[in-house]
Parts: sequence; C-alpha cells; structure tokens
Amino acid sequence: MGQLVPEKAKISPFLVFFLVHTMQFGIGVLGFQRIIALTAGYDAWISVIFAGLSIHIILWMMYKILETVDGDIISAHSYIFGNMIGRMISLPFVLYFLCVTLTLLRSIIEVVQVWMFQDMSTFWYAFAFCVLAIYIIFGGFRTVTGIAFFCVVLPSYLIFTFFFAIPYADVKNLLPIFDHPIKDLFKAAYQMSLTYLGYEVLLFFYPFIKDPQKSKKWAHWGILSTTILYTLITITTFCYFSEGQLQKNIWATLAIWKVVEMPFVERFEYIGIANWNLVILPNVCIALWCASRILKRVTNLKQKYGVLLLSLVILITVNFFKTREQVNHLIDFTGRVSFFLNYVYIPLLFFLVLIVKKVKKE
Repeated sequence: MGQLVPEKAKISPFLVFFLVHTMQFGIGVLGFQRIIALTAGYDAWISVIFAGLSIHIILWMMYKILETVDGDIISAHSYIFGNMIGRMISLPFVLYFLCVTLTLLRSIIEVVQVWMFQDMSTFWYAFAFCVLAIYIIFGGFRTVTGIAFFCVVLPSYLIFTFFFAIPYADVKNLLPIFDHPIKDLFKAAYQMSLTYLGYEVLLFFYPFIKDPQKSKKWAHWGILSTTILYTLITITTFCYFSEGQLQKNIWATLAIWKVVEMPFVERFEYIGIANWNLVILPNVCIALWCASRILKRVTNLKQKYGVLLLSLVILITVNFFKTREQVNHLIDFTGRVSFFLNYVYIPLLFFLVLIVKKVKKE
C-alpha cells in the first residue's frame, strides 16, 4: 500500500512539531475562554488540560493506522474497503478541508472587520489571502512546511504580551477549585477539543515525512506544547477577568492586549491582529494543500489545478457569510464535523485496520 513520494519532497521528522502545533493554534485562541467558562465556570482550565491529554490517544491511533497501511488515510480506506470504495469514502474529506479553510478565512476577516476596518471588503481580503496561499502551495509541501515553521517562530513573541496582564490578575478568581459537576467539566472539555482540532492533517502528509517513526515524539511534543499554552492563556484570562466581565468579551485575548503599553505603540491589539494573519496563513495553506492532495489522489487531477479550483470555490462561498450569527454557525458546524472525525471516525478506522490486518495475516 506504500506511496511513492520522491525523497527531495520529504520533510525532516522534527518539522512535524510545527505542522501539528500551527494547525491547533489558530483563530480559536482569540476567544475560546468565554465559551468554556460559560459551561464550567472558572474550573474550565481543568477541562483544557483534560481535552489536551485526550488527543495523545487519538494521535497514537493515527500513527498505528498509518504505519499499518504504509501511506495516508486514502491508503487506509483502500486497505479496508478496496480501491474503488476507498476512493469514494475519501472524497468527502475534500469538503471537510474546504470547510476548515473557509472557517479560518472568514473568522480572521471578521476579527479584522470588527476591530480595525469596518468597511473592509470580505471578497478582496479573501482574494489576497488565497493568492498568497496558492503561491505557497505551488512551491510544494516543503514550502508549506517552511511557512508553518516561520509562522510559528515569528509571532511567538506574542506569548510574552500576556505578562502585561499579571499585575491586574487575581488568583482568587480560580477559587474554589472543583466547584462544578464532572458533567460540566466534560462538556467544557468537548468545547475545548473543538479549539484543539487540526492535528488530523497528519493523516494526509504522513507519506511526506522522511523517517515517520522519528516524527512520533515531535507530534506528541507539538500537542503537549499547545496544551501548555492554552492552559496558561486560560488561567491568565480567568485571573484577569471576573466571570461577569469575561461574558461581555467575545475575543478575550484581544481585550487582554488592550493593557499592553509600549513607548512606541498605543493600540497593541492592532499589532496582535496583524500578526495573527501570520498565524492563520499556514493553517489555510495546509488545509488547502490537504484538500487538493485528496482530489489528486482520488481523481488524478493535477494538484495545481485542484488548488485553483478549490480556491475559486472558497472565494465564491466566503461572501455568503455576512453576519456574526452566520459565521458562528459555520464555526460550530466545522467544529462538530471535526470532532466526529477525530473522536469517532479515527478510533473506528483504527479498529477496522486492526481487524483487516488480522484477517489478511490468516
């Protein structure tokens, strides 16, 4: 079932850290705190840790599937169901990654429109973003990975901006701990897991890793670093805002940036939002690359034509989401599909691969 990917197109194992981390650390960072606090109050930081740890089990299953079939998820579908049905089952993933790209793009445009330029055109911003993404993807998967690396490293200084909130923070906000029922903590963990999603791209770029065995630890490190960052941001936010204040802030992270004072800049949140475009860029590139890669593997359409076709679909569709409610519905829908894929479909696929492997051996 192996796939032939030329050696020069492959990436070093340690770069998997950046690919996994960048997909998890996207638009959700700007406002996830309010959503989980609505469910589990200020005990929700426990849910953040729990949701992060649960991903390591899913990641372990993913590696087991990919090792067994020696390829990507399309190879896994062919391994279980045969070539024809396997391809048909893989096709809906094109729509899934289109939804992911659309959600990322429309969310960052909404943030820019609300905080900076109210009259900015959704279409032209999306057009500029898509042109840049197409240019990067045409450079091949190594170029996409390089962008992911730089777009994790360059905006990483933003983490230190949370220190500005510490003088105004009150740790007593977190007390009493375990004040909410376990049911609420699990519900908040579910909501948090929607923010963590994105690491499933591993199922598609696995054949492009030089020594996949060595990449395992880097993928787990990527998820662990995301979990630590989300936990620290959650605790900082909860200590900074009272529960009442937090419910009035849709984008809590941007509200925290309002306290950042530097001699050379008055409104730091503008710099933060500008930098967040760098955070979102590799996410859009990876999601678009995955969608076009599936199209190529299933229909034999050249990947560059797939990228152009899918970008056109995104440019047309992005204009249909005008109001805050519509954007919210899009985010919720993508989140639910992603949750089903990661927590239901991947475990199911894992067990099917094990059964088929046993049957084939016998």
